[in-house]
Amino acid sequence: MKRTELRELKQRTKLNEPNAMHTQKQFSLACERNQEPILQHLQEYLADAQQVLEIGSGTGQHAVYFSRHLPHLKWQTSDRVENHPSIQAWINEEGNSRALAPLALDVANDSWPTQSYDAVFTANTCHIMHWEEVEKMFAGACHVLAQNGKFIIYGPFNYGGQFTSISNQEFDASLKRQSSHRGIRDIADVEALAAQQQFKLLADLEMPANNRLLIFKKTT
Repeated sequence: MKRTELRELKQRTKLNEPNAMHTQKQFSLACERNQEPILQHLQEYLADAQQVLEIGSGTGQHAVYFSRHLPHLKWQTSDRVENHPSIQAWINEEGNSRALAPLALDVANDSWPTQSYDAVFTANTCHIMHWEEVEKMFAGACHVLAQNGKFIIYGPFNYGGQFTSISNQEFDASLKRQSSHRGIRDIADVEALAAQQQFKLLADLEMPANNRLLIFKKTT
């Protein structure tokens, strides 16, 4: 990965160009770059889904893009309340009723929705959260997913305790400088956690910029 691409990955969100209608709207270049590759796989693995919960909707870009291109889905956004204005701004501009207004969801503190979902999606969250929050995210996803529901996770992961690229190693160091609890997770730890929460790994897909797309299925 080029250093310019690394900077894009580090930058989850930044202010968009001034917009008279939506001054709250945020923009992530990394989101812009990865949404099409992710969509190609969602079209397959969410073909039979109807209701999707996104954890950590961030700017709101993924929600409007995926709901636009997957018209059979209702895409429920969620995040901490401080991120809601941007998510809602993207939804308002899109004018797409399939992207739903954000729920207040902090995986560590908030109550999870009572509704059942066919799939849960999250992007670039595991390396930001405390590991205890990752554990709670898996538990919460298991709680809200219907039988055979999918839990889909996008982001960078290590294998055998090793970084898959120099740029991921640099990214990990940058994360730890921001906060000591952050860092790229090892796939073995994630799979072990998934098994504890009744998830089976269906696919581990290579993605651009040294990222992965993990597809888990709720087994019981």
